[in-house]
Amino acid sequence: MPELPEVETVKKALIKEVKNKKILSASIYWDNIIAYPELEKFKKQIQNQIIHDIKRRGKWLMFELDDYYLLSHLRMEGKYLIRKTSDPKEKHQHVIFHFEDKTDLRYHDTRKFGKMYLVKKEQALNQKPLSDLGLEPWDKNLTPKYLKQKLHKKPIKTELLDQTIIVGIGNIYADEILFLSKINPKTNAQNLNDKDYQNIIKYTKIVLEKAIEKGGTTIKSYESSEGVHGGFQIDLLVHTKKECPICHSKITKINVGGRGTYYCEKCQKE
Repeated sequence: MPELPEVETVKKALIKEVKNKKILSASIYWDNIIAYPELEKFKKQIQNQIIHDIKRRGKWLMFELDDYYLLSHLRMEGKYLIRKTSDPKEKHQHVIFHFEDKTDLRYHDTRKFGKMYLVKKEQALNQKPLSDLGLEPWDKNLTPKYLKQKLHKKPIKTELLDQTIIVGIGNIYADEILFLSKINPKTNAQNLNDKDYQNIIKYTKIVLEKAIEKGGTTIKSYESSEGVHGGFQIDLLVHTKKECPICHSKITKINVGGRGTYYCEKCQKE
């Protein structure tokens, strides 16, 4: 699943291709991807809107239009492709935005899990889905005090994946953050001390910044955009690994909250 670094990579790649282009119309081939508003209203409202910028909030892409934000969540395998309008529609291209210059922005999603919202610009941050999101990793309000208030009596691995607390951390990055922080993923989040919280904040920034620099992580079938593959997978320390890079003990794989979790029992003691 694309997480914050992958979505940031998509954003940077797309803005070069679609900035200042006018959307003449949208063709929808899988209705469920359009979460808001209802389908015909979505198609009507997006007509003749110009893409001025692309922003990111958590794992959401925010296409800034004249009057709206087009919010797009890629979910498991969503990606965007640029095609000529005259090119035939390919399999799994479920939403196509037709531009004035006779090119298309085509949303490709093998599993059809992606979602799009078209919301008024002035309301976007104050209504769902964005209103439920937690802090960005670089927000100055992300402090040990904030984490103490927000974390529940659940394993810290589970809490790091909760997008209402800190946005953008996925399964791979949570394992890396906890390894660097020397925290066992099964530890009750409320049993951590200030130093642990500070380490989580510190290494969240370090891991995500490095992943963004490398274009994200490409594992299995995911690619952030057509022909754009991440390189961070070669820098992974614990996720999918067999041996701890520090103590050389065998890496343990368990399930935490239904997610495959890698950690070193020696370096990350409970």
